[in-house]
Amino acid sequence: MIPPGLLISAPASGTGKTTVTLGLLAALRARGVTVQPFKSGPDYIDPAFHTAAAGRVSVNLDTWAMAGDRLGGLVTAAQGADLIVAEGSMGLIDGVATPGESGNGSSADLAVAMGWPVVLVLDVSGQAQSAAAVALGFAAMRPDLRLAGVVLNKVASPRHEALVRDGMDRAGLRVFGALPRRAAIELPERHLGLVQAEEHPRLATLLADAGAFIAQHLDLPALIAAAAVTPAAAVASPLPIPPPAERIALARDAAFSFVYPHLLDGWRRAGATILPFSPLADEVPDDTAGACWLPGGYPELHGGRLAEAGQFRDGLARFAETRPVHGECGGYMAMGAGLVAADGTRHQMAGLLGLETSFAKRRMHLGYRHARLLAPIPGHAAGHRLRGHEFHYATILSQPDAPLAQVTDATATPVAETGSTRSFAGGGRATGTFFHHIAEAT
Repeated sequence: MIPPGLLISAPASGTGKTTVTLGLLAALRARGVTVQPFKSGPDYIDPAFHTAAAGRVSVNLDTWAMAGDRLGGLVTAAQGADLIVAEGSMGLIDGVATPGESGNGSSADLAVAMGWPVVLVLDVSGQAQSAAAVALGFAAMRPDLRLAGVVLNKVASPRHEALVRDGMDRAGLRVFGALPRRAAIELPERHLGLVQAEEHPRLATLLADAGAFIAQHLDLPALIAAAAVTPAAAVASPLPIPPPAERIALARDAAFSFVYPHLLDGWRRAGATILPFSPLADEVPDDTAGACWLPGGYPELHGGRLAEAGQFRDGLARFAETRPVHGECGGYMAMGAGLVAADGTRHQMAGLLGLETSFAKRRMHLGYRHARLLAPIPGHAAGHRLRGHEFHYATILSQPDAPLAQVTDATATPVAETGSTRSFAGGGRATGTFFHHIAEAT
């Protein structure tokens, strides 16, 4: 049985929807409500915080990369919960111009597909009654969307709140509560978003404070009552996800942590065993594994330690001689020959590929990716088409190996980050991409 759900969104990034979502998850959990969190779009950071706040693994749902039956299968993660709380990405209607598998990647498309009413978080600093016009604009632009109401954020004073509420009342919009500015529960950030949940030294305290703050200022019973049941037509049986091997050596530490929960769950459902190891601790992939997977993360913040991890590099090289090794984004960079840090220092990487990357001159690479594989990667044969997402600030200095895939963005425009592939005499293969694989393309 899938419980009723809500989607928390906002007009733009940085408006406070993550703080509201985390506080709501923590507040409801403290009251004995079992909440299943979801995240709209390609994001690794927010779901880890969701998981810590809710005590249930948050799952990404992406209407551009995932077909409807994939989305419907992933929603079954909510079985056994009392309520679904999904967090949107960027602004509510923001997405790509060219639709993908089941939408354009916007939070609005996900809310409509799942039948979840939207709670719009509005930063009302610098405005009063005009805030209602913003909310009405969203409702008018997507009439197929159900707007449950709004949360007022960064309210300056009781008088300010009264003026904003006046506008909402005249517009017929429900206000679930008003939040004064409070820096104590704002989360630290770095160049790819928030600092990872596992790195936060006071995470439990922060979440408890956020929960108490939300409980004090928002009408929790009204929010629960506003949730709507996910239509049966939107729910499906979980689809199989081909694992890289029956036993998978998975790099997992502070430098390699960006892997989608639905992939790990899919691999396990297919009967695969995941064997974590830490490159930062100079550990080697388990020799009983049939494939090695290096996820993305922040290798640029740990370049010196990775360069000193000789046992890891030697072990990875031995593994790659006879078995496949694949890296995504940060994992791809770590498989290369070298990585230049922001201060200009070059650090030796594993050398399985000739890739040289640099953060000395940062340049953002961001967007959805569609790829047709020119060579196999663990779990997918040459010719398979994949959908994914790329987000990094590295510059390619050299990419000498054979291209792994034909890669385009969401508008079918070719991109230069084709990935790399290299074969070894013992039958092994090293492959890597800058995009993170989300789902197969239909």
